[in-house]
Amino acid sequence: MTRIPWNPISLLSLSLVSTFVIYWATSGELPANNPSISLSPQTLPAEAADGLEQGEEIILNGKKFKISWTQWTQGNGNRIGISDIGAKDLLGLELLSTSQPDLQPVQWFATESRQTLPVLARFIPPYRYLDVTELIQLAGGQLQVRGNTLDITLPPARISTVREGTQDWGKRIVVEVDRPTFWQVSQAKNQGVVMISGNTNAPTNNNNNSSPFPFNLSPGNDAEEDDLGSGGTTPTNSKLFSVENGGEITKIHVNLPTAHGLKVFSLSNPNRIVIDVRPDAMTPKEIAWTRGITWRQQLVKVAGGIFPVHWLEIDGRSPNISLKPITASPNQQQGTAPLVTMAQSWKASAAINAGFFNRNNQLPLGAMRSQSRWLSGPILGRGAIAWNDEGRMKIGRLSWQETLVTSSGQRLPIRFLNSGYVEGGMARYTPDWGPHYTPLTDNETIILVQNNGVITQRNGGKAGQNAILIPSNGYLLTIRKNAVAASALAVGTGVTLESNTIPSDFSQYPHILGAGPLLVNNNRIVVNAALEQFSKGFQQQMASRSAIGMTNQGTMMLVAVHNRVGGRGATLGEMAQIMQQLGAVDALNLDGGSSTSLALGGQLIDRSPVTAARVHNAIGVFVNR
Repeated sequence: MTRIPWNPISLLSLSLVSTFVIYWATSGELPANNPSISLSPQTLPAEAADGLEQGEEIILNGKKFKISWTQWTQGNGNRIGISDIGAKDLLGLELLSTSQPDLQPVQWFATESRQTLPVLARFIPPYRYLDVTELIQLAGGQLQVRGNTLDITLPPARISTVREGTQDWGKRIVVEVDRPTFWQVSQAKNQGVVMISGNTNAPTNNNNNSSPFPFNLSPGNDAEEDDLGSGGTTPTNSKLFSVENGGEITKIHVNLPTAHGLKVFSLSNPNRIVIDVRPDAMTPKEIAWTRGITWRQQLVKVAGGIFPVHWLEIDGRSPNISLKPITASPNQQQGTAPLVTMAQSWKASAAINAGFFNRNNQLPLGAMRSQSRWLSGPILGRGAIAWNDEGRMKIGRLSWQETLVTSSGQRLPIRFLNSGYVEGGMARYTPDWGPHYTPLTDNETIILVQNNGVITQRNGGKAGQNAILIPSNGYLLTIRKNAVAASALAVGTGVTLESNTIPSDFSQYPHILGAGPLLVNNNRIVVNAALEQFSKGFQQQMASRSAIGMTNQGTMMLVAVHNRVGGRGATLGEMAQIMQQLGAVDALNLDGGSSTSLALGGQLIDRSPVTAARVHNAIGVFVNR
């Protein structure tokens, strides 16, 4: 167990930052023309740091979080970095817009004029890390490294007052604390919780909103930033929130009206955590995350309403950036996992959920091609995106055509390749499907092909029961509903394959991901879900949505959209309008609803993880430095 030593350079830096923060708290103004106060941390060249250690678990006051951290030696002391999205989620830091990837301004217990604290950022593949060494010290915390774990111990703040009021846009809760502290936010459909590193000596609230509130509640003298508005009174039995006192952690449980979210920030003088409950909770931002990746979020207005939009702009032509399909199970096509888990296991810097799948049997329902290998074939002429490692991309509707030619001259159509989509006809399964194939329907005829010849035939039996080995130097054919006479493929029959994509130029791309429907083509909205054989219910649905698009400069956009302000999610037509407004000249709808997830730096940036469903596949973004 290693305690982080503080060297003279670190203590001097701490003194400078502390002076800066103290100046905020007392004057509310930025210090000017004072050479002894550094407003920007000195940029650290990568070669100046050594002794690099990394881990993937942080314990904050005894509670574990799966967040990446790193430790490096600078001068005579050690520095600690936490992945930037992880630091935001774990510590309650508000990351502000920046055009400098190596300098991240944050807000944390700022004064009324909302000055920012500059924090050094370092990109160490696959994540961007914030140097939180002084920040933890400012909060009175201690850092210890124990193998893969970073242990952060904080003295709990004392919560003295909780106030509630009404604004034009919604409700506001103000929690007064005696010192700067950290918090985490979790949000589901109708419930949210803010977990504060702080306590109170009052009895624990039993979450019965009709019971007396356990805190000293008073309107107080509000600074302008936390003005409670009309109705800013003492809530003795609030219907909006309740408080759970758990010792070192106090939880503020909030009842969320439909299509509302939490916006949480902090102020100083006095120290307060402000919880806004509002339909437009998103804070617009544009962060240059690393060279070639920009993280943006803003409210976008289209004809049907205003939508919170989160997206990443990716320079696919950068030699340091590559994209490829990723799956929950690298060695087989059956399986699902949370997008964050998938991205972490693949070491992807960013990821977005992608193609459709059967949630029951966890099998893919659409095109997936990686490194020129078909993990799953196209279905139903649906939309797809294709790209190569040089940044060239194509979006359009894609079909698959494959024919088995026998030695007797028969031409037998193969309808599906490595697919969980089931219809009558013949399908083919290769080792890219996995080591085994398990029949998807009753009484399939299973034909084993090796060295361009039929080796065996057998009945597959009951669906889902008998796993059949796929030969490493061949493939399996499965005939469903007797669509092809078994006699046409008797043992010993020679066979060859003819395969191609429609349009044919899709086959030139090593990477393909299918979903649909197509949203935008050549800067025109072209949504036609019926043409791509989606159900009527799907065509009319309002839902959270994911999409991928290209600009006319060749930039790729990974986009996640959730409920409109004050209402439900986007229709397909509205999603197409949103993509147009973001600058997409071509765009494809991806799997949506509970699958919609956008990850960056090992964490989700568009929603709380508790609300995100497991997914089968995604598009991963990889940065090599």
